[in-house]
Amino acid sequence: MSGSLALVLHAHLPFVRHPEHAHFHEESWLFEAILECYLPLIGLMSGWERDRLPWALTLTVSPVLGAMLRDPLLKTRFGRYLDGLVELAAREEERQLLRPREQAVARFYSGRLAGARSLWEQCGGDLPAVWKGFAQGGRLEILTCAATHALLPLLLEEPAALRAQLQTAVRFHQESFGCAPRGIWLPECAYVPELDPFLSEAGLRWFVLEAHGILLADPPSPYAVFSPVVTPRGLAAFGRDPASARQVWSREGGYPGDPRYREFHRDMAHDAEWSYVAPYLYGAQNRGFTGIKGHRVTGGTGDKECYAREEAMAAVREHAAHFIGQRSRQFAETELRMDRPPLVVAPYDAELFGHWWFEGPEFLDAVVRGTADGRAGFGLTTLAGQLARNPVNPVAIPARSTWGEGGQLKVWLDPSNAWMQTHLRIAARRMVELARTEAPAGGWEERALNQAGRELLLAQASDWPFLVRMGTATDYARNRFVGHVDAFNRIHAQLTGTAPRDDSWLGFLGARDNLFPWLDYRWWR
Repeated sequence: MSGSLALVLHAHLPFVRHPEHAHFHEESWLFEAILECYLPLIGLMSGWERDRLPWALTLTVSPVLGAMLRDPLLKTRFGRYLDGLVELAAREEERQLLRPREQAVARFYSGRLAGARSLWEQCGGDLPAVWKGFAQGGRLEILTCAATHALLPLLLEEPAALRAQLQTAVRFHQESFGCAPRGIWLPECAYVPELDPFLSEAGLRWFVLEAHGILLADPPSPYAVFSPVVTPRGLAAFGRDPASARQVWSREGGYPGDPRYREFHRDMAHDAEWSYVAPYLYGAQNRGFTGIKGHRVTGGTGDKECYAREEAMAAVREHAAHFIGQRSRQFAETELRMDRPPLVVAPYDAELFGHWWFEGPEFLDAVVRGTADGRAGFGLTTLAGQLARNPVNPVAIPARSTWGEGGQLKVWLDPSNAWMQTHLRIAARRMVELARTEAPAGGWEERALNQAGRELLLAQASDWPFLVRMGTATDYARNRFVGHVDAFNRIHAQLTGTAPRDDSWLGFLGARDNLFPWLDYRWWR
């Protein structure tokens, strides 16, 4: 009996499109993720296909991220951003002529960035279309998510808003990937049993939970997290494996902390002359990140050794071998207590691989290749593939849980951000009232109602309270939340006649917050 490893990558970013500015710093969040994570991931898949490896991967593409990846303006801006970095890397090679180690790093970046630009052109700038192709080949499973990564348990008191998040997500998935989604990544892995009827109604059949959501299920599963449980409504719930999570995520003992890996927080922009580096800092008003980082993890922030690519790759090989060895041991120990092949579900934020952990894509590659010949004693699977092979699973009610701090909702209901929930509930109730209107097709009322729905969806993103709570980009997150709520309330006032119609402003708003152009306000009925 051999087990299966399900690698699950959750790809998501908040909506950071700002056409009203020529350069807006937060758009670089998306550009960095494309360059350092999504393009390398496509490169890995292409290599696995080329070498005919028995690979399998589950990937979440949140609808809001997918919408940005398909947006013509953002794709054009990313192309210019990438061209600028290619130019900067070439200049660095020349600037470091008399410093061999630093020049070697610059030369590495020149080659890497040129390869990224070539791959971007091969993809036609349409990453979701490439993922769709891999999914049609059967090796890649694509999950959906709530439309704008809303924390679904907090929408239960406004069921129409919850349904609209799911219905929008399903529609986007169908349009982008040519089929209805069957699995969903619950934002922040936030689950309560009351979600089941909404998920089932949307045609969704499986999701991933933090480990304690399964371990504290009622009744407890005889297989712990090594097999899914099925809720009374027939939805499969997969539990995250704590051991594989700890080895990658842990700040103390996780692989990314190895001193041979590239240091994320030390960028060439911190050391070079301002006049030299400023043109390449996308929308930043101070020394941000270019993405060209020449140091490794060693020492304090200001005391870092020069990055040595060959040493980092040696660390990758060691850590991939360790990861595979630990999973082999885990399967060997677990299968003695099970009457079925055990499953290990290893979910991670996709952006960890390549962005936060620069060598993360190479680690994934080494893991996939290290399990390809079967000698590890386990194989790779998607969540859908696991259910197809083992359709009968224990019935249980999973526990309320998230993978956030403390395992519950306190990150998003903190004193620093709980005030947001009052505004969201008022707006959701107003949206239900507005949706009772029957607006003439193509008229101002219909455009206003649909835009009100977009602003509500964007305000509901879990990213804004999370960033406020964590103290990261706090002003931006607060301004985005308040801006979307204010826009919704202004549309509401115009639709209810308490403020005059402003067609030019509505046109500006629709051009700025343009995701999901087919959105239908009737979904809030």
